[in-house]
Amino acid sequence: MRTGASAAVVRIETVDAGRSALVEIEIAGSGRDQVFRNRQRVARAADLAETARCTVFTPDDLVLVKGGPQERREYLDDVAVAARPRLTATRQAVERALRQRNVLLRQAAGRSSPEVLATLDVWDAQLADAGSALTAARAELVAELEPSASAAYGRLTGADGGLDLTYRRSYEGSLADALAASRAEDLRRAITTVGPHRDDLEVASGGLDARSRLSQGRQRCVTLALRLAAHTVVGAHAGSAPVLLLDDAFSELDDVTATALLRELPTGQAILTTAGSLPRGAVPDAVVTVRDGRIVT
Repeated sequence: MRTGASAAVVRIETVDAGRSALVEIEIAGSGRDQVFRNRQRVARAADLAETARCTVFTPDDLVLVKGGPQERREYLDDVAVAARPRLTATRQAVERALRQRNVLLRQAAGRSSPEVLATLDVWDAQLADAGSALTAARAELVAELEPSASAAYGRLTGADGGLDLTYRRSYEGSLADALAASRAEDLRRAITTVGPHRDDLEVASGGLDARSRLSQGRQRCVTLALRLAAHTVVGAHAGSAPVLLLDDAFSELDDVTATALLRELPTGQAILTTAGSLPRGAVPDAVVTVRDGRIVT
């Protein structure tokens, strides 16, 4: 957003299989951002998955390894929706059922009246149905991601171990049974203690937990491998490669890793932004320079 301005607008036109679409994103200085597709407001950016598929690399990606489970769950859900847009409804159903169940638990304040239990039955059934579908989709996605992520990590680091990805559920058996078994504890704590919102993606290399046992340089390579694998999987499902957006992704990489990443980038459209010089070995089709808020070349 330009200094002194109250908002900024990003506008792009996409063309896919002969069909064009106009996407506009209004970034507000205060209040909520707004997203439009063909002049129609879009409630969630995720709803643009089929219109503007993209894979984003940023220095902040390190949270995929060093951050909490929520970061990794969001990574899985974002990739799953990009690969299979129909899962958007499943993801929203889980969020809605979980939100309503937690509101009810807080309002119950530990009481298990017949009315509370009857309403819990309703939200448990909805959460169990949508949550089981989302959990299954995540586990299937992890199985798809692992070969590509492991291979990419090996090429980025030269390590023989590759990566092991494990989807770890927060419960055993069926989600419906787990919700029933945890009901008393959930009422006491006024929160839902089991479900897809408590699951995690565990990442290891050579038997070492990536979050706690790998160096930061290796952790950075893990995040790059996860993004590259997601790009491959989404492209395979969509039938065309997403656009690669590399937002200052090379700023914290050493020369060896930066060179290896350039070799790993798949063919297709890619946009690289940098506040410094181009990475060594990069051969762009076009270079656009922005200085003081204006395009100068």
